[in-house]
Formats: sequence, C-alpha cells, structure tokens
Amino acid sequence: MNRKTLVLPAVAGLLAPLLAACGGAEEGGAIVVGTTDQFIATADAPAPLDPAFAYDTGAWNILRQTVQTLMHVPRDSGEPVPEAAQNCGFSDKASESYRCKLRSGLTFADGSPITAEDVKFSIERVLKIKSDNGTAALLSNIDTIETKGADEVVFHLKTPDATFPYKLSTPVAGILSKDKYEAGKLRDGFDVDGSGPYTMKVEREGDKATRFVFTKNPAYKGDITLRNEKVELRPYTDANTMGRALESDDIDMMARSLSRQQIKDLTETPKDGIEVIEVPGLEIRYLGFNTKAPAVQEKAVRQAMAAVVDRGALVNRVYGTTAEPLYSLIPSSITGHTTPFFDAYGEPDQARAAKLLKDAGVKTPVKLTLNYTTDHYGAETAEEFEALKKQLVASELFDVTVQGAEWSTFRTAQKRGDYAVYGLGWFPDYPDPDNYIAPFLDSDNFLNTPYVNKVVRDQLIPRSRRQADRTAASPVFNQIQKIVAEDVPVLPLWQGKQYVAARDDLNGVEYALNTSSDLLLWELGRGTA
Repeated sequence: MNRKTLVLPAVAGLLAPLLAACGGAEEGGAIVVGTTDQFIATADAPAPLDPAFAYDTGAWNILRQTVQTLMHVPRDSGEPVPEAAQNCGFSDKASESYRCKLRSGLTFADGSPITAEDVKFSIERVLKIKSDNGTAALLSNIDTIETKGADEVVFHLKTPDATFPYKLSTPVAGILSKDKYEAGKLRDGFDVDGSGPYTMKVEREGDKATRFVFTKNPAYKGDITLRNEKVELRPYTDANTMGRALESDDIDMMARSLSRQQIKDLTETPKDGIEVIEVPGLEIRYLGFNTKAPAVQEKAVRQAMAAVVDRGALVNRVYGTTAEPLYSLIPSSITGHTTPFFDAYGEPDQARAAKLLKDAGVKTPVKLTLNYTTDHYGAETAEEFEALKKQLVASELFDVTVQGAEWSTFRTAQKRGDYAVYGLGWFPDYPDPDNYIAPFLDSDNFLNTPYVNKVVRDQLIPRSRRQADRTAASPVFNQIQKIVAEDVPVLPLWQGKQYVAARDDLNGVEYALNTSSDLLLWELGRGTA
C-alpha cells in the first residue's frame, strides 16, 4: 500500500467529544504504541479513514483494528485465511468465481447483524465511489456480486485472479453498515464503525487526530485472538520525540518509523528496559515520473537518470545497514524478483547516460525538480534527496532543484500531475509480486500515472494472475520488469528493513508489525509470556 498519511475539514461537530487528558503508558492499563504517521484532514482529503478512500499504511493500521474483512493474512504472512468468513474458496477451476460463507452470529459493534448484503454493499460502494486515491483498483476485476441467502456471497470476476483472496484481506474490502456509510459518498472525519476486534475513540486537535484508543470489541467474532483489552496509538511529529516518550515510559512501543540514528544507538548502546527488534519488511522506495511532463517526457531522460544514480552510495550515505539497493520494483525477498535495472544499466555510467541523451537529441543539462514529502517517510528523506541531487548534478547532465512538501499537500499535487519527478515509498497491500506491479502499471493505479503499456496492462498482468502457483508466474513478472527497465516510468532505489523498539515488559512485539507494515495490535501483551 503506498503505501501510504492522511487528511478533514475542521468542522465543529468533529471536534468533540474529546477523550480524557493524556497520561502515561500505565493509564487504564492500556498498552501505548507510538507512530510517526500523521492523521490530518483537509478539504482535498476529508475522509481519511473511509475504506473507499484510505490507501496509506497509517490509515490501514487504524482500519485493520476496527473493520472486519472476509479474509486476513495471518501474522506469519502466509496465504490468507477466513476472518469474518467461515470459509472461502474458488468454486471453479478458472479462478473466476469466489464464494464465501459468513460466520454464524456476526454483528457490527453496535449489535446489528451482518449479512451477505452488507458485504455486497460495502464492496460495490468502493467501486461506485472510485476514489482517485487508487483504492478501487484492488477490486476492479469484480464483474458482479451475488448473494445467496443471508450468509453467502459470490464474487464473479472479469478475468481469472489467483490473488483475489489477498485483495479481500485488505481494508478496502472492509465490511460496513448501510446505516453508517452512504452508498455513493465518502464519510468525512475520523470516525470508524465496523465489526473488527476493537472499537475506537479518537482525540483531535483542530484538523489533526492526536490519539486513537482501541478497546476490545465484546461483539467480535472472527479468527483473531486478542491478548489485551485496550491499546492506544499516539502519533508523534518525529522519531526523536517518539523516542523520548519511550525512554520516559510514556509509551510502551514505537513502531514506524524509527530513524537510522535511533536504530544504531539502541543497537550499539542498549538502554535499560528497552529492546530493539528487527522484523521482516517489504518496503521499497522509488522515483516516479509524470511521463507527460516536458522535463521527462523523453524516455532517454529517464533512462539517463537510471544510468547515473548510484544506489549503493545513496544507501550507504543515508540509510546504512537499514536498507539495501533495489534494481527492480519487486524486492529481493518476494517471488519473481530479478535485477532488470542492473542488467540494463550496470554500474553508474556517466558516459552512457550522456550518449542516451545525445542520441535522443536532448539538450543538457536537463533541468529537473525532485519532489519529496517532508513528513511521511522519516527524517532521512530530505538527506536522501539532497544526495540524489548531488549525484545527478555531478554527472554534468542535469541541473537539479529539490523541493519538499507536507504529505497532505504532496500527495494531492502528485496525483494531480503537478510533479515531473517525485519520490514515494510502497508498503505492499499483500505479500505477492502482483502488488508491486499492478498498483504502478495497471488501470486506475495508485500513482494516477499517464504511462500506459498495453502489453503489460492487457496481457501480462492478467496472465500472471491466472497462476494459482505464484512461482509459476515468475517468467511473466520477469517480462514486465524488463519493460519497466526499458521505459522507466518509475525508478526503484532501495528496499528497507523494519525495526520496532519496546519496553522489555511488553511481549508479542515481534508479531505486532508484519512484513507489509501492518500493525497487529492484538498481538501485544504485558509480562513475560
């Protein structure tokens, strides 16, 4: 999921009631988790927590606690298993008809029953609203939805799709009540109503959410086992402030995102009562291009950038051992990974880049502005973009300016096509190679990119989804990645590792953040168990 921070107009009715004043980590026995994700609401994004809009790691980490899905990915990140469903499966060999039967006695948190019609309503609502945030693309292969009685729903797909169970495990497929959500309109604000393992209250200051309190939902029926009664999620403006809160015992754990310096300090000089843990991660970072923008419309400009950028030097300078160079959209730990950008461009080569530009008749130096978000991916982002600028300028082929903006402004401008070159990160919606390809190259994609390759979109992506054995789809993903390296609609830079830090009386920490950076708050408990 881009994955992926947010934003609501400051309406008086949304400002109250507020929760009680802030307290320490022991208040009310709640486990307190810190995050640097920011939850803001603006006129451009007034419904940050509506499943039909939310497509960002921070938002999904709220929705996963509160909104139930038919399937979910277990903590070991294996294949999806039933959650709100009693069972699910393809009812045909072509993987075009997917049938789910609901668990008996399911209700929303307010006690109203959940039926197959609620599932149908929720998913058809996403497709009807079709937000420009890219969420509907995950479900766009649905042709029709059929209900059979009160507890059975059948999804008829336009084309075979072995990844469909994963898509039903994402918050975009969350089950909502017709009484709380309108069919054709997003729900403004931070309130969420669902049937997930927790109910939620939110504290606000102006247009920003400053604390989320999750309380065990007594009506919950599903596959998840809760190991606590209450968890608080507190957003912090930066990693250092969050770190001080952990040291002073105001919070029990800090998740995304720790800074490189924090990880280094906590690893080399452990603090009493605090442990830092590396957990598997699948985050990638990349440059995206508006391929219709004059500065980068010529493919040779994008290819020359690919030939000049030194990923190894960039990672060593900015991220050290917390990241590694990436030469593909698909990271090394995912089936289907290859290294097409290294195969095509090799080590950084200024002479080759110059020839690409000269052969295409591009006058140098090419003027570029590299755009990045200042408050979404961590403190090192600014340093990363200054390092990229120096590499490009040093080639004498580019004249580069760097420009940063807050996420609420940045994401809106990026989707609108204001930026020729921009930096983004991606946290997968589900751990499958399809989710590193389709969100960037398929129709209605997350980037809202003008780049279209019809072979990829109309032939290769559908072909890859026909393979129930995902390793059998690797040759198709290899073809797609070669096309990406040739056309360079995006330029992968690095893949990251994940770390959490926590007080040593907290257990379950190693399970509380999965490979997609989803917070599984129900895994946390106190004591030594």
